[in-house]
Amino acid sequence: MADNNRKNGSSNGGSKNSFILQAGILAAAGIISRIIGLLYRSPLQRVIGDLGMGYYSSAYNYYTIILLISSYSIPSAISKVIAQKLAEKEFRNAHRLFHCALFYVLAVGGAASLFLFFGAGLFVGEEAVPVLRTFAPTIFIYGILGVLRGYFQAHKSMAQTSVSQILEQIANAAVSVGAAYLLIKSAMGTMDIPETEADRIVRATKGAVGSAMGTGVGVLIALLFMLGIYGLNRGMIMRRVSRDRHGRVDSYGEMIKTITFIVMPFILSTAIYNLSGTVNNTIYTKWYLKAKELASVDIYSRWGIFSAQALTISNIPIAFASAMASAMIPSVAQMVAARDIDGAREKIGLSVKTTMIISIPCAAGLLVLARPITCLLFTNEVQADEDLATKLLMALALSVVFYALSTLNSSILQGLGKVNVPIVNAAIALAVQTGLAMGLLHWTKLDLYSIAIANTVYSFLMCVLNQWAVHKAVGYRQEIVKSFLIPGGAAMFMGAGAWAVYEGLLLLTGSRRISVIPAILIGAVVYFAMLLLMRGITENELRSFPKGHLLVKAAKKCRLLR
Repeated sequence: MADNNRKNGSSNGGSKNSFILQAGILAAAGIISRIIGLLYRSPLQRVIGDLGMGYYSSAYNYYTIILLISSYSIPSAISKVIAQKLAEKEFRNAHRLFHCALFYVLAVGGAASLFLFFGAGLFVGEEAVPVLRTFAPTIFIYGILGVLRGYFQAHKSMAQTSVSQILEQIANAAVSVGAAYLLIKSAMGTMDIPETEADRIVRATKGAVGSAMGTGVGVLIALLFMLGIYGLNRGMIMRRVSRDRHGRVDSYGEMIKTITFIVMPFILSTAIYNLSGTVNNTIYTKWYLKAKELASVDIYSRWGIFSAQALTISNIPIAFASAMASAMIPSVAQMVAARDIDGAREKIGLSVKTTMIISIPCAAGLLVLARPITCLLFTNEVQADEDLATKLLMALALSVVFYALSTLNSSILQGLGKVNVPIVNAAIALAVQTGLAMGLLHWTKLDLYSIAIANTVYSFLMCVLNQWAVHKAVGYRQEIVKSFLIPGGAAMFMGAGAWAVYEGLLLLTGSRRISVIPAILIGAVVYFAMLLLMRGITENELRSFPKGHLLVKAAKKCRLLR
């Protein structure tokens, strides 16, 4: 595993861009996983309806926060501390850290699961309590999965995590739709939407519980896969440990202390960073509902459209930034441990540029093709629901760029050891977002658009604050033209081309779903061509991408590269 990585690294001449390949592998898995997630959301929406999606999303937000506090940050945190030991070739201490991390998550994850199960009524309304309780056991399972993923990521090996993510999402999709259908059918005797509000609530709750069961089964399947991979590598791992000749062996007490002090800032940073969605959920489904004396069913139905459609689609491009962030933490941590600040700055600059090259055109595509993309992925039988989902997605498009950069920079700061800085920045942005959302909801008639605006402002503040913090930490100054201006210019050409192709095909076919896919593909080709023509990416940078040699070959054939 790690030995093979070192051999590959040396055979490539110690390429400083190799981490982009690992990030690309993880990003591809993340994007595939999110596409699978999108594909099953449409049939799930048809099964449980917008009200069921509202109950599910509301419970999921609180489940996510408890997960973040207990287990979610484990892969990043563990990869950082183990990577530092591996950089010093302390293989025995690295493996002992792995064992300590398992004990840590067993204790913390178990307590968090029990708290969520018995305290569900503290977070959500009565209708969503069974949904939140169904999520509770998943927290315990995820902690173990997170440690295994972090262990392999510390060795700069992302393939195991990538495959487990895809398996997790496939199982999640299959069980979510199937379990939701069976629970509704057994409870109601039919799949038809009831006429009475009470029966609609029962039907939606049963469907949301089935979907929550899918989340747990997906995590369990991923855990079984990672345990199998660890079992296959255990012999090699133990042989390497036995050859370790370092005299100092850290005590388990020291390691638990190290894990706690490393994990807690990661947890606080990630929890506060992701608390935005939960705060927005609470403001809209609780505070706004009571302040305006609105109907609960209407509020949860609209929230289902926002969270399950517009927000879900806008989160897809951020998968690349999340993958880049996971790859960055062990790399930057090792460079800081080796006092290679110049190397860290170079890697940071390249990672930011790569993330912007991906996220900027994605934001432009979501803006100009919001309606056909929404129609492709979701079925809205009521025109008003389709209009709402489309406009909300357009309102969220710009946040894609801000979230991508802020997510990456949060992980860079953690890798640099500035683990408290993202916590402070997230708290500041969250306070501004909360005040803005409540103000807009109270004083305007923007309704859900208030949440979309507040979400974008939050991501912008995080982006600016984290970028400035990275600059202060390592004296890093991001190159502007090739990282932001050229991708932005190329994205404008791409957006215009994609829109023209879509409108032309729509006139010929009369089908949005048939027209949007060629428009997306042609738009991607236009962006790639313009990026090369404007000299926004070099041949060496292009080669560092997954299958980069094929991209270089295609570009040279088209005379886009010399």
